[in-house]
Amino acid sequence: MSAAGHPRDVVIVGASLAGLRAAETLRAEGFTGNLTLVGAEQHAPYDRPPLSKRFLTGQPPAADTALPVPDGLRACWRLGQAAVRLDPYSRIVTLADGTGLPYDGLLIATGAAARSGAAPGEPGPEQGVFTLRGRDDATALRAALTPGRKLLVVGAGFLGGEVAAAGRALGLDVTLVEAGSVPLVRAVGAEVGAFVRTLHREAGIDLRTGTTVAAYRAGPDGRLTGARLTDGRTVAADVAVLALGAVPATGWLAGSGIEAAGGVRTDSRLRALFPDGSAVPGVVAAGDAARVPQPLAGGAAPALGHWSGAVEQGAAAARTLLRGEAAPVFAEVPSFWSDVHGVRLRSVGLPALADTVKVHECDREARRLEVSYHLHGRLVGALTIGRTSRLAAYRRTLAECRP
Repeated sequence: MSAAGHPRDVVIVGASLAGLRAAETLRAEGFTGNLTLVGAEQHAPYDRPPLSKRFLTGQPPAADTALPVPDGLRACWRLGQAAVRLDPYSRIVTLADGTGLPYDGLLIATGAAARSGAAPGEPGPEQGVFTLRGRDDATALRAALTPGRKLLVVGAGFLGGEVAAAGRALGLDVTLVEAGSVPLVRAVGAEVGAFVRTLHREAGIDLRTGTTVAAYRAGPDGRLTGARLTDGRTVAADVAVLALGAVPATGWLAGSGIEAAGGVRTDSRLRALFPDGSAVPGVVAAGDAARVPQPLAGGAAPALGHWSGAVEQGAAAARTLLRGEAAPVFAEVPSFWSDVHGVRLRSVGLPALADTVKVHECDREARRLEVSYHLHGRLVGALTIGRTSRLAAYRRTLAECRP
C-alpha cells in the first residue's frame, strides 16, 4: 500500500465488462499504480448481449463485439490464463501457469458459466448440443444454425427466447421447451410470460411448456437426431441449445476462506466477505460472480446477471478499493433488457420479488405492454414492451422509495 493507504498493485481477475469498467474507473479517479487484468479467455474484453441476438443472425461480426479500451489504461493484460487459487492472507493470486500475482487490491469479476444440465455421456457441441456464454460458444453455434435444420432450445428464459428468435429469423424449424407454465414466469411473472408466449407462437416457434428434455437421441454417427421430453413426446432436432441459466465462476476460490457458494457474498460497498461477515482485506467483487445486497430486496443479495449491474458494480468496486469506508454505498436500481421477434422488453427494479402484478396496458396487436410489480403494496419493479419512455418515472420512484 502507498503511504496514503491507497493500493499500489491492483489485480482484476476477469477481463470482461465488470473488470474493464473497474479498470477505467481506477484510472479516471487517479490510480497511478500497477494494474493487471487477468482473463481466462484469449479474447480482449467484449460485449456479451449481442451474442444471443444479432450475432447469431450474422450481425455484428465478432470484431464488432469488442469493448473499447481507453488509450490511457496502462494495464498489463494476462489473457488466456485463468486464475486457479487465491490466498487472501498473503495476498497472492495464482494463475494456471503457476505465476503468482501479488496485490494490494483485488477485484473478483470472473463472471458466470453456462449451466449445462447435462448428465455424463450426454452429447456436447461435437454432437450438436450447445451452451451459449462466450464468443467462442456463439461462433460455434452460429456455424451450426443453417437454414433447413431443426433447432431445439431447452429453457424459455431470456437467453432461450433470444436464441429461438434468432433461429426462426435464420429460417430454422424451432422447438422451444420450458418447464414452467409460460416463458419467463419465474423472472417476470405469468402476465408477461403469456405475452411473450404469443410472440413466440406468432413467429412460428413450436413452444411446449410444462416439460423439458428427459433424454437426447443420436444417430449411428453420434450426431443429435432429437430428444424425448418428460411429457413422453419426442422432438426431432439437428441442433440443441441448453439455455438453463448460469452459475457464478467462483470455483477457483475454493480453499480461500471467502464465502463464494452461489457467488462471492459482498457488503454494500462490494467488499468480499468471509463466512463470519467480516470483510476480506483488499478484496472486492462485482458482476455475475458477486452477490451484492439490494436495497429493494431489504438487503438480500439475489443473483441478477444483468449487463447494467456489471457496469455499475465494476465502477463501484473500484471506488471502494480507492476510498475504503469513504466510498459510497452501492444502491443502483437494477435494470435489464431483452430483444425477441423485433420487440424489446425493458425492466427496472426486481420483478421477481413481487407478490402483486398490475397490468396497466396490454395490446398484443400493437405489441405494447406495461406492467408494474409490488411487494406488500410497495413498488419493486416495472417492465414495458413498446413503452420504454414510461420506465423513467418508475426508476425515479424506485430510487426514492428504497427502504
